[in-house]
Amino acid sequence: MKHFFTLLLLTGFSFAGVCQTLYFPPLTGSTWETTDPATLGWCPEKIGVLLDYLGQNDTKAFIVLKNGKIVIEKYYGAFTRDSVWYWASAGKTITSMLVGIARENGQLDINRPSSDYMGTGWTSLPPQQEAQITVRHQLTMTTGLDDGVPDMDCTLPGCLTYKAAPGTRWAYHNAPYTLLDSVIRSATGLSLNAYTTQKIKSKTGMTGLWIKSGYNNVYVSTARSMARYGLLVLNRGVWDTQAVLGDTAYFGQMTRTSQNINLSYGYLWWLAGKSSFMLPQSQFVFNGSAVPNAPDDMVAALGKNGQIINVVPSRGLVLVRMGNAPGSGSSLVSNVFDNEIWAKMNDLSCTSAVPEYGTQTTVKVFPNPVRDVLYLSADNQAVYDRITVYDHTGREINTGSHQNTLDASALPAGLYFLRMETQGKVFGSSFVKQ
Repeated sequence: MKHFFTLLLLTGFSFAGVCQTLYFPPLTGSTWETTDPATLGWCPEKIGVLLDYLGQNDTKAFIVLKNGKIVIEKYYGAFTRDSVWYWASAGKTITSMLVGIARENGQLDINRPSSDYMGTGWTSLPPQQEAQITVRHQLTMTTGLDDGVPDMDCTLPGCLTYKAAPGTRWAYHNAPYTLLDSVIRSATGLSLNAYTTQKIKSKTGMTGLWIKSGYNNVYVSTARSMARYGLLVLNRGVWDTQAVLGDTAYFGQMTRTSQNINLSYGYLWWLAGKSSFMLPQSQFVFNGSAVPNAPDDMVAALGKNGQIINVVPSRGLVLVRMGNAPGSGSSLVSNVFDNEIWAKMNDLSCTSAVPEYGTQTTVKVFPNPVRDVLYLSADNQAVYDRITVYDHTGREINTGSHQNTLDASALPAGLYFLRMETQGKVFGSSFVKQ
């Protein structure tokens, strides 16, 4: 099977499907177009394994979008499409986008001292030291303020003490992040809720609101609103044709490594595919990706107890999970649980049902996707001794053709695999029937 799978990769085929224009659901109402998982080559029984695993780990909602359309949407227990839940630290990414919008509007400069917006004395540091902390340091968790205080959520000046020079130490410290609320309010003249509604919710159809929980600002919404936000990020800050965050330079900075200490952290976004990562409440640097089973280009909003938004541009995917702490336990950042989910996401393909055949050579098929006639071309072969077609479950559905074309007009829409034999050679490929 490994040979066949490698073959399909060489042909440029993605099991996430053929790249399409993104779909955006209407701003109001419950209409949201769907995609049949079978067209992506995902097996129902393997989807069932994934959903059972999520259910066993106290999940309340799970959504997967492909190019904006819903592929999987599952709610557990009494939780429904209209139920609301907290984002925890996944909501930090909304704040990051709001800062970018204020910057784009000329209201805020992230390289200026935070005290320019909050006033002096927001920490216990001497004014000269305090002035070295910038808004960018707040965005990147590099303020140098001590996260080892008794309550790292405390935003009072007495709780914000010196640990290191700004920019020299990465630490997952909630309080300096939370005070971006004050930065935004000072820069825009609007509360966090009002600015979120005006700049993001009204343009994307998201619902929800920020609520105060102790010192923290916590965003709550439906799972579909989480998915809407992920779709906005998938399209790089543009909802359909309307720019929500039009500053492409800031968007790029937000979703790339933001400093040279924790390579897996952008502007409040977690990044997969980096050579090392750090985690909350530790100064240890781990080798490898923070979510090694995930695609390398994935960016993630991760919150306590497994609140997850994953955005994968290369595959057109958005993944959302809401719920209580999974069986692996409570954590401030859910990278371990996210990694377990991706292990099962990577196993959704039905290719394991397709017979394995030794050495194979790639073949061109066109048009792909196809409606009627599929043309086959490999090593200038015009006629094949045998052509075998398998559906997404591995069931053989068409054999015996000796032509260089295949009549696909009667095939149901979905993913198919081809095996062609001629003069001792074996060719393989795949196609999608529209």
